[in-house]
Amino acid sequence: MATNKNANVDVNSVFLDLSGQFRGLNMNEPGQWPWLPKLAAFAALATGLVIVGWFVLLSSTADELEAERAREPGLKQDYRAKLAQAVNLGELRKQKIQVQEYVTQLEKQLPGKAEMDALLSDINQAGLGRGLQFELFRPGQVAVKDYYAELPITIRVSGRYHDMGSFAADVANLSRIVTLHNLNISGNAVAGVGAGNLTMDALARTYRYLDPNEVEAQRKSKEAAAKEAAAKAGAKK
Repeated sequence: MATNKNANVDVNSVFLDLSGQFRGLNMNEPGQWPWLPKLAAFAALATGLVIVGWFVLLSSTADELEAERAREPGLKQDYRAKLAQAVNLGELRKQKIQVQEYVTQLEKQLPGKAEMDALLSDINQAGLGRGLQFELFRPGQVAVKDYYAELPITIRVSGRYHDMGSFAADVANLSRIVTLHNLNISGNAVAGVGAGNLTMDALARTYRYLDPNEVEAQRKSKEAAAKEAAAKAGAKK
């Protein structure tokens, strides 16, 4: 029985000694604390850091998960579109070949620089062949587009109505593309030779393809214009 009493006294004294280490602690000087309060404070701080880090990591993971969920509908739609293309790949390739052939055929109808003079001569001969009198045949300023150049031609011819119609049909049937715009037909009020004939004013437009040097120059011009616009926009900001 004495042994049990001695054991109880030892445990109580140890407990009192340990609890006594937490009394009278100076919060401004934790370095002076006994070892047990230091160990308890370190454990509490480490636990707090682990808990905070866990919540921060969990929060960022939740944000990433939400972002991926927001991307899901778009990815599904993209997948369906690509799946449809994959299923119809053979047909799409056939259509691509057909489009390329059609574009090549159209390009052949566009003259190059060297052929423009011959085309202008063909338009003139189409009118003369129908007995029309050219009063005006004036090529205008060439307008350069992305992949082709457009040449407007102001024309005025006089002659009979049916001959004018035949001339318009002949122009439409030329091997090169020529279009007529702003047609205006008026009567000839002058008496004598040619009385009763009509006068037709029109704007003919013909087109030619750009050679590689012109395409490259057009590309560089667009890039320079885009850089200049971007620089101006940046300066305004």
